[in-house]
Amino acid sequence: MSARSVPFHCPYCADEDLRPHGETHGEWECRSCLRAFRLGFIGLLSPTHTSTTDPSGRRTA
Repeated sequence: MSARSVPFHCPYCADEDLRPHGETHGEWECRSCLRAFRLGFIGLLSPTHTSTTDPSGRRTA
């Protein structure tokens, strides 16, 4: 599978003017705030051991 997802918004300013940056996959640049960033996959989570945030903002295990 060679198709990969692309970001729709800059993680810093939330603008949508993103373009690929450099030769490495997953590197993007935002033309609005002039930042370059890298996105990557970390791994899969175990369904029995995931942490969530409750409505009060506290993390639970």
